[in-house]
Amino acid sequence: MTHEPSSLAAAHEGRAAAAWDLVRALSDHAATLTAAAPQAFALNDAGALIPVAPGDATAVAEWQQGGGWRLTAGVDPALASLVDLYLPICSATPTRPITLGHLGQSLDGFIATHSGDSQFVTGEENLRHMHRLRALCDAVIVGAGTVAADDPRLTTRHVPGPNPLRVVIDPMARLAGDYHVFQDGEAPTLYVYVRRYVTGHAPAPGRAEVLAVGDGPNGVDLAALVTHLRDRGCARIFVEGGGVTVSAFLAAGLLDRVQVAVAPLFIGGGRPAFRLPAADLLRECARPAYRVYRMGGDMLFDCDLRASADGADDGAIARVL
Repeated sequence: MTHEPSSLAAAHEGRAAAAWDLVRALSDHAATLTAAAPQAFALNDAGALIPVAPGDATAVAEWQQGGGWRLTAGVDPALASLVDLYLPICSATPTRPITLGHLGQSLDGFIATHSGDSQFVTGEENLRHMHRLRALCDAVIVGAGTVAADDPRLTTRHVPGPNPLRVVIDPMARLAGDYHVFQDGEAPTLYVYVRRYVTGHAPAPGRAEVLAVGDGPNGVDLAALVTHLRDRGCARIFVEGGGVTVSAFLAAGLLDRVQVAVAPLFIGGGRPAFRLPAADLLRECARPAYRVYRMGGDMLFDCDLRASADGADDGAIARVL
């Protein structure tokens, strides 16, 4: 039987919606699980998680203390790849927090042209992925350059889910207050600057809350910022961009995972994705464990920076999203 393209698209959207509902359920449930023994969960008719005995054939996921969520054979294979991508974030709790970075780049390693044009290097699927990451995380961080270039809203308008705390790092407090994140009131915004660079106190831009921090090796004491966010209940932190900001968190050793979406595009020059201290020898370079997911025409590398791929023979796990 031949299906019309519209029917295939509708079926794909239905599977994606069901998978996202499961991701959100797992994410919301993680903070409630404290027992040391493994726990298994199935879905009821309303799509809510219900506890079942470990090994139950209807179980879709198991929670292991210290290890987080694991999908079981009971989950629909059509949903598994999308759900699997987000499990490390869904497994994060206040006692096991996570900080994740993400960049979208061209094949030749740029996130924007020399003029700053970056909308959009990656495709629609990766854009939706970033909105999902926002929905799963308690805070999303961007640098002043991203706000000035793109005027992002940093909301979850493309997917169901709550808006995170929006954090804007502007070391010298130079941004005007007329950007979306400071004016739209759609989510709380934290405006971060370095106290040493500003005389007196920087005024709050628009509706934003202001936080002054000390300076560190990369201009801002990022460790102090992460501590502040953890103290206010942000167990899941998403460093969205741009390249300078993600690179600074990576160089400071503050990222647990980093995701790089590579688009089938040559820019030829422009703003590089990563700016990191150079190694002299390849054997000195970090080779993290990783998984690979296809997002439309883009390939997403999901790298676990707390694990090494050395000696692994299955570091790349192909998925189709």
